[in-house]
Amino acid sequence: MVKSRQTKDWHSIYYIVNEKGITLKELDTSKYMICFSEDKLGYFAVFAIRNEKGWIAINSDEKKLFEVYNTSFGEPSPDELVENKIRIINAENKIGFADKKGNIIIKPQFEMVSTFYKGKAIIAENCEKIPWNTNENLHSGCHHYSLVCKRNGYIDINGNIKLIGDFTFEQIEKKIKWKHPQ
Repeated sequence: MVKSRQTKDWHSIYYIVNEKGITLKELDTSKYMICFSEDKLGYFAVFAIRNEKGWIAINSDEKKLFEVYNTSFGEPSPDELVENKIRIINAENKIGFADKKGNIIIKPQFEMVSTFYKGKAIIAENCEKIPWNTNENLHSGCHHYSLVCKRNGYIDINGNIKLIGDFTFEQIEKKIKWKHPQ
């Protein structure tokens, strides 16, 4: 688990602590910028790290485990554990899953994939980012997109493709009774 303390000049100092709250290690403040898994017990923590792309999961030895999938186009929003799985992404922007212990359980291979719900996740192929052409989007420096995919389907908990084809996300969502996590 990670805890933090703010200094007088608003810098965060991060600490890796055990389940009893005992500090195991102070992290280098020049390296770790933002922690998105603070106060959550777990085998890894998700950080924004200086000079690193994306959100990086590290273990208590500060070993980089994987890059965590960013859930929103145009803003920082790293994925979280859902059904004890977190989406990860590789250098080719393919998405897979790691478990709560930080083990890669489904190698990154999907162009797009939802979180799991009752052991099923929606997958998609032939996707295109469609920019939101709002004045705020154009002038704020933020770039928001919608994702439109031509082929959709779903996988089981082992990453086996159960169905893929010319279906919409909504058709697959209805077929497998998938719900977005609250």
